[in-house]
Amino acid sequence: MRELPILEAPKLFAGHDYRDVLKREMDAGKIPLSLGKECPVKCAFCYELDHSYRETLDPPKTSQEDWQFILNYISSKPTDPLQFWCLGGNEYMEWTDLFLHPKAMEWIEDFLKFTDKNIQFFTVGFVHVPKIHRLVDQYPGRINFELSVITLGEYRQKLMPHAPSVKHLMKVLDGPAVSSANFYAFDKNTMSTDAETISRINSRCVLWMGCLTPVGGIKEETARVMRQGRKYLAVEAEKIYDADLPNFTTIHTEAYVTAFLNRKRIVSLFDSLELEKRDSIVMAGSVYRILAMFRKNRARFLSVPNATLGGDSDCTVLLTLNDIAKRLTKEKFIYVPQCIVESGRGPGRDIAGVHIDDFVSKTGVKIRILPKISTKFANNRLYRNGSLQNYVEDYVRNPLVRSYEAIAPIV
Repeated sequence: MRELPILEAPKLFAGHDYRDVLKREMDAGKIPLSLGKECPVKCAFCYELDHSYRETLDPPKTSQEDWQFILNYISSKPTDPLQFWCLGGNEYMEWTDLFLHPKAMEWIEDFLKFTDKNIQFFTVGFVHVPKIHRLVDQYPGRINFELSVITLGEYRQKLMPHAPSVKHLMKVLDGPAVSSANFYAFDKNTMSTDAETISRINSRCVLWMGCLTPVGGIKEETARVMRQGRKYLAVEAEKIYDADLPNFTTIHTEAYVTAFLNRKRIVSLFDSLELEKRDSIVMAGSVYRILAMFRKNRARFLSVPNATLGGDSDCTVLLTLNDIAKRLTKEKFIYVPQCIVESGRGPGRDIAGVHIDDFVSKTGVKIRILPKISTKFANNRLYRNGSLQNYVEDYVRNPLVRSYEAIAPIV
């Protein structure tokens, strides 16, 4: 094993003021509000419990003056009718439930009134019920409201002790506002019961289901509950599939399932790369399983665990250059999917902000980027076969899955 280099991203905010950070977020399609503190909801499963891998700013609470700056800056951007500006999901500021800001609803109305742009947002339900339904009626087609239900059952208090009540969520769902509702499997009769309950109240919203994947920072007790959901996902999905609900049903599960559902496209793309047997190509464990099953020994598959995020993640898009560096042995040249180095941190940078050039200079290993394996390609694959029907028919009830799951990624 070679000596491991230390790869660190450059500090972005030194010498820059708060407005520069806001501009970075807005240039990426974000509406960068801030509560000026950590998210008080403190959901036990939150992926932001440990974000030490990337530099973030601790911004002050967004003021009316800040909002006017944000609104003017976004208004100056050309309008794309297919774009939805995202309230939340910040890259350089911590994620919080922005509807806890006392002016959030007022500013959303401003955005819709004074711009011709669309908006999307995520919340566990902290919205003013009559007003959000009124805005959706008043501005049809311009609001994409994704409600994080998570669960309506007994696990709700344990996982989300500070979230809105189920009674409040029922009011949010009972109207035109919610575009999609996400919720997950944790035990028997959890996801399936929630699906039927939500469908009875709102037969139009998309049901977005699956299981939660533990990452670094999550307490072991919570991680056990999340992993337990993985065991019940298949039977819960079949119950919903057989119920034939009127809603459009999607499923967002762990990377190895997504990879299997997209196996034909992954294999055909791999074949188009025309790699030699001695070529080393980087991939996460999920893709390794596919290629080890269908294209064994066609190249040297460098299966890389996602040590930076930790937990159970094995998604190629979320790998870092540090993860790859730790996996190196005697390689002098490797192929790297482009999706790893086109993060929100900028071109050529991974999710932690480390640049390819820094990797090459410190490891001495040359990189050839594979542009066909881009973030756009990965996102298309994530949603293309993401229906509940595909999951049940092509995964749960597919006899080939047993052989696939028996292939363990190299660690």
